[in-house]
Amino acid sequence: MTGEPTRSRVLIITGDIIGERMAGPAIRVWNMAVALSPTCDVRIVSWNRIERSSESFETVHVRESDDRQMQDHERWADVIIVQGTSFRVFPSIARTQKVVVADLYDPFQLEQLEMNKYAPPAEWADEVTKAVSLLNEQLARADCFLCASEAQRDLWLGGLSSMGRLNPTTYVADPTFGSLLRLVPFGVSDEPPVQRARGIKGTVEGISVTDKVLIWGGGIYNWFDPATLVEAMGLLAEDHPDIKLFFLSARHFNPDIPEMQALTDTVETAERLGLIDRSVFFNDSWVDYERRADYLLDADLGVSTHQLHAETRFAFRTRILDYLWAELPIVATDGDSFATLIRERDIGRVVPPKDPAALAAAIIEMVCDADAGARARANLRVVREEFFWSRALAPLVEFCQDPRPAPDRELVMSRSGAQGGTSFERILTMPRGPRRDFALFRHYWKQGGPALVRSKMLTRRERLQRD
Repeated sequence: MTGEPTRSRVLIITGDIIGERMAGPAIRVWNMAVALSPTCDVRIVSWNRIERSSESFETVHVRESDDRQMQDHERWADVIIVQGTSFRVFPSIARTQKVVVADLYDPFQLEQLEMNKYAPPAEWADEVTKAVSLLNEQLARADCFLCASEAQRDLWLGGLSSMGRLNPTTYVADPTFGSLLRLVPFGVSDEPPVQRARGIKGTVEGISVTDKVLIWGGGIYNWFDPATLVEAMGLLAEDHPDIKLFFLSARHFNPDIPEMQALTDTVETAERLGLIDRSVFFNDSWVDYERRADYLLDADLGVSTHQLHAETRFAFRTRILDYLWAELPIVATDGDSFATLIRERDIGRVVPPKDPAALAAAIIEMVCDADAGARARANLRVVREEFFWSRALAPLVEFCQDPRPAPDRELVMSRSGAQGGTSFERILTMPRGPRRDFALFRHYWKQGGPALVRSKMLTRRERLQRD
């Protein structure tokens, strides 16, 4: 007589806030835990705030860089799922012999090219260097990798190849590398959204219940182009005063996320055109995750505009998934994987980058042409099922039910320097403060003596004065 199958113990590590207000990485982690908990014992650990709990799995706060505390969780786990800087924040995770899954749904090395492009050149270069090093560390060590789209699969196959992970051993095990690099997109709830209260229409001053509302469903970051969208609203304002644009979350709830130049540019554009609180509205707070349906179901169209650069090609716009969930027709800029989906499945309109006139025309068509809107909504009902969390996370659930080290684990673990990055890269990932400052001082002193230290101090002083 055989007993019940052994449940794997899965540790999911994130640096994001787990609470009522959550950004993409935390939303993904939470839904991973929900999907895994029926067949696995699951524990979420964050070095940020934990403000939410579940009866189905554990949520635990560990102080940043408190590796002694993290060691207890590492010993408990059979599988460890990491995001972002987990390896650098906790050395015990970088050294672990347990099965490691690297979640690469967010190519943050490309985000850094946009996020820090307004910073001093040396700081910009440091942040990109740090991001690349962090990713290479995961590519060199993990036993399984997750990506969010076919475009990302191509990106990470290239990265794995350059790190020597597409080798004869992994090729013999699976010549498609589909078991090593699994397609696990961001998802949407299997349950349809329910509006419990009005979020926008008749609630936001200046927007009536009869207006047509466009919703920008998320933050305003440098890799987006909301200023062009505001310019399109300027073209519509006179002839279509009933079309309103609502930015759901102008400012990020996490103080660790800096306010970006894109927000400043967008507000200035709206002020210049005289559109604020007339055609363009900014919600100055972050909407709770569980309340977003109140806002989405008060909208008539979901919008997302971005610039055309490397981040665009490989990005996976999670806000568009909310539009799918709410059956909102979509107008979006061309150039990413969702643009292809929108075009091929007729769930909205795709426009060229930085083209206010094309944007305005697409908006008018989707909110004023009843037939176009009805076709899009009918198609959205089919498309959204393809992104249900239960379906999206199935490859991860399958892996965690029978976790195995990568076929080339012995080779990976034998490589010297496979983890940890250079000493300078490790310093860059330390939390800002006296300990990091002292480590930088020692590094610069060793590299160039007092002259280099003086130069770096002057650069920092000038930056602080500018800020």
